[in-house]
Amino acid sequence: MTRLFLVRHGITDHNSTHKFLGHTDVELSDEGFRQVEKLRDRMAKEKFDVVYSSDLRRAISSAEVISKGHEAEIVSCSELREINYGEMESLTFEEIRKLYPTLAEAIHQFSPDLNFPGGESLAGFIERTLKFRDRLNSHKPDQRILIVAHGGPMRTLLCDLLGVGQTYWRTFRLDNASLSIVDTYPQRAILSLLNDTSHLKEGPSQEE
Repeated sequence: MTRLFLVRHGITDHNSTHKFLGHTDVELSDEGFRQVEKLRDRMAKEKFDVVYSSDLRRAISSAEVISKGHEAEIVSCSELREINYGEMESLTFEEIRKLYPTLAEAIHQFSPDLNFPGGESLAGFIERTLKFRDRLNSHKPDQRILIVAHGGPMRTLLCDLLGVGQTYWRTFRLDNASLSIVDTYPQRAILSLLNDTSHLKEGPSQEE
């Protein structure tokens, strides 16, 4: 069994204001750093054989904080970047609805033909993200792998790992600094934990 720890990066100012944040390379907010520090404390006793991270700063910073004290190397992966929203970057959905009503409807319907002007298509994004599976397939059984990325790539990987098809992409909620765990076997994968943010709550941390 290979255990995958899937972590969405800590919150940014874009996330706090509900702006579309894809390839725009921003840092974590102060709150984002506090979030991943809490997750670091929660995962302090875990063992990681390798740490993979999106190459965008908000993910790299999250990976650096969480993996502090571990010996595992952080491997930067461009295939784990969030989708490139192109001209939609840094806009809210309401702003997109006013400026690009047809595109807003395609986003709402999660159309397979969705294509962001100046950015990526949904199909191209999924294809790019799934190239990350080549890295996972190169690992031996019984390894423990930390993956730090964004909501979009994480949902894409979850759908693929669990064999449910990308049409279920939006059925997974993944909050900032959340932890999900997937145990993979030669013939199947088991979702052991999804979108856990118990470490962000006030009071004593909760053990898994």
